[in-house]
This record gives sequence, structure tokens and C-alpha cells, in this order.
Amino acid sequence: MKTIAIASDHAGYELKQVIAGHLRTKGYTVNDFGTASTEPVDYPDLIRPAATSVAAGQNDGGIVLGGSGNGEAIVANKVRGIRCAVCWNADSARLAKEHNDANMISLGARLIDRELAKTIVDAWLNAKFQGGRHQRRIAKIE
Repeated sequence: MKTIAIASDHAGYELKQVIAGHLRTKGYTVNDFGTASTEPVDYPDLIRPAATSVAAGQNDGGIVLGGSGNGEAIVANKVRGIRCAVCWNADSARLAKEHNDANMISLGARLIDRELAKTIVDAWLNAKFQGGRHQRRIAKIE
């Protein structure tokens, strides 16, 4: 992955900024779909375009953030071709990629701190899809 879409609601804005900066220091291109402040927004308006960009191949993967990350994952997963996993630790992120070939992850900004969020993102980015029996299962999902 070289290009990452990122989007958040108001609750995830500050952590989104941290993650975007973290990605840039690692050499990733970050395409930010918003929001641009902590002012309340309707997260589907921001998450869907980010997910659509990943599904269309305009971004290699995506990270979405909200208070819990649940609503954002639900929105992203409504876009055909997206497999977005809510991640809460490094193992959940690694397994999301290894077993589910997650092309997006969702983080709950009210549930994890900045350092853990960076660890989660790194685990997801560094993991590789294992294929095999997992590919068969993904085909059934699609």
C-alpha cells in the first residue's frame, strides 16, 4: 500500500490528524476525505466517499475513525468490494488483513489512545493476506 484514504467524523478528527501525520512520516500518500474540525458532521457523508475511492482503486486502502468506529465501519462496508474491520489492538488489525484481506480499518477514537492507534495502523499495514482457505471465505462474502 502506498496511498491511503482517511476520513473521520468530529469525534475522530483529532486522532485522524495524528494517524495522517504518522502515515506521511512512513512515506504514504494520504488522501483526506474530511472532516476538517471537531464541529459535528454526519459521518456517512465523509466515510462513503473514502470507501468508494478504495473500492475504485484510487486508494490502496483506507482508515476511518469515529467515536467507537462502529458506524464508520458499517458505512464503509455498504460499498461493494470493501472489507472494513473495526480494530481495537494490533492483533485485531493483523488478523483483519491476514484472514479477511481487510482493505479498510475503522478505529474508535474514544476507545483507544494515540500510541495504540499508531500500533494498530502499523500492524494492519505490515500484515499480508494469507489466502488459502481465507480466500474461499472472502469469495463467499463477495
